Amino acid sequence: MESKQKSLLFQFEGKPTLKEVIPLGLQHVVAMIVGCVTPAIIVASASGLNSQDKILLVQSSLFFAGIATLIQLIPVFKGIGSRLPIIMGASFIYVPTVVAIVGEFDIATVFGAQIVGGIVAVIFGIFVKHLIKLFPIIVTGTVIVSIGLSLYSVAVNYMAGGVGNSNFGSPKNWAVALITLGVVIYLNYFTKGKLKLASILVGIIVGYIVALCLGMVSFSEVQASGWIQTPKIMHFGISFNITAIISMSIMHIVSSIEAIGDLSSTTEGGMNRVPTDIELSGGIVGNGISSIIGSLFGGLPTATFSQNVGIVTMNKVINRSVFIFASVVIIIAGLVPKLSSILISIPQCVLGGATISVFAIITMTGIKMITSVKLTARNTAIVGLAIALGVGIVQVPDSLALFPTWFISIFGRSSVVVTTIVAIALNLILPKDKEESIVVNEEENM
Repeated sequence: MESKQKSLLFQFEGKPTLKEVIPLGLQHVVAMIVGCVTPAIIVASASGLNSQDKILLVQSSLFFAGIATLIQLIPVFKGIGSRLPIIMGASFIYVPTVVAIVGEFDIATVFGAQIVGGIVAVIFGIFVKHLIKLFPIIVTGTVIVSIGLSLYSVAVNYMAGGVGNSNFGSPKNWAVALITLGVVIYLNYFTKGKLKLASILVGIIVGYIVALCLGMVSFSEVQASGWIQTPKIMHFGISFNITAIISMSIMHIVSSIEAIGDLSSTTEGGMNRVPTDIELSGGIVGNGISSIIGSLFGGLPTATFSQNVGIVTMNKVINRSVFIFASVVIIIAGLVPKLSSILISIPQCVLGGATISVFAIITMTGIKMITSVKLTARNTAIVGLAIALGVGIVQVPDSLALFPTWFISIFGRSSVVVTTIVAIALNLILPKDKEESIVVNEEENM
């Protein structure tokens, strides 16, 4: 009987016992919770929201992370959802663009752009089989490197205490941040099993305790918050701005490309096969639908979570019950303001110390993808020029000073947008290497 239950864990269908499901499901919750909550906290702080709205934004992002996961696991309509063991959530890849939008406009403009971005993702998903040719590994890797690099300033600002903090740049903030980072590094490289998987969570807990001992934590918002609260429709408003829409649409395409990689890793690592076109299409369409619905209730745009994909490839557990249980726990967490208020009470220096390692991993993931292909003169030009222009323009704020405001909003606020456009353009314009041309011609002939 025991071997039968264990075998069910390695099948998508079937009902293993709760004794098996609960710890494996909670492991996925632990792996994703920080990555889902932290982007919401960063965006809430950048938006200048009051404490109650900050709590609501975190709640909504958690709640719709669970909903987005269920859409993937249990497709209600044909073509919506991948029907694969995947965990969804608010993602760091949107943070640079969303922070740029709230800095120039407001949070309502983010959700308006997110609706259109979700529609773009749906269209991309429907035609993914044909559009994927625009995004070879060299382009995708370049974009991911750009995302990681653009997040470094966010992490350092947080490690210093958060912009606007009266103690910004104080030794106390840096001490707590570095202690948190030290714990994460130690657990990642000197431990195994559950401690290693939960390194970021444990690092935040240790950093939180240290900050608490130093008098850096306030519980006033925890005491004032209630126990149960559902997401509120249109609470943050919806506003449409063409420049924000263009930026967010590009990021939804980037997220869709990331989803292809994560869905492929899930099937290859957990199922020993490649994903079908229907699974890829359904997964991207489902993510687009999740972003559209979430925007109406204040949930930030969702993406596949690579850290949870890593767990699947490691333990091979793909049973749907495990992931449904995890999604239900995430939804319940999103209905409890007390939990969300505790999360936003975490000092920014703690979050900075914990997340800078995540941002470093994002960058290195992109570099690994780039170096997995031959670095010919053509490929080197694509990577070098795309990142140089993307990062360079943002680092010189007045470089586009005499351009129209709409142009600056699109190309002058987020390095990821410029890098993506330049990488795609160069990949289409530059003559292909001989070996690549041969492969492309053979594929077309087939």
